[in-house]
Amino acid sequence: MDSLTNYLFVSVVLFALGLYGVITRRNGVAVLMGVELILNSANINFLAFARFGGMNMAGHVFALFVIVLAAAEAAVALAIIINIFNNFHTINVDDVSELKQ
Repeated sequence: MDSLTNYLFVSVVLFALGLYGVITRRNGVAVLMGVELILNSANINFLAFARFGGMNMAGHVFALFVIVLAAAEAAVALAIIINIFNNFHTINVDDVSELKQ
């Protein structure tokens, strides 16, 4: 009952939900949550292939690296969103057009 296909299916669903969240949302925090879903789907792929593909501990090391990268990305992105809110009084990424200059 435990197979690689099940893990890949869950990963595809998470990736699709994350991509949908990144593309359709205007709220900066919702976009960040979509990016986190995409990174979690990558982690599921790494761990599934480590278990079923014979990668041994390499998949776990890559997944740990992605977790550390996601934590750093979340910290920097939240700092940017707080700065945008302080300057423009909104967290909608479409409303911040003055950053293009």
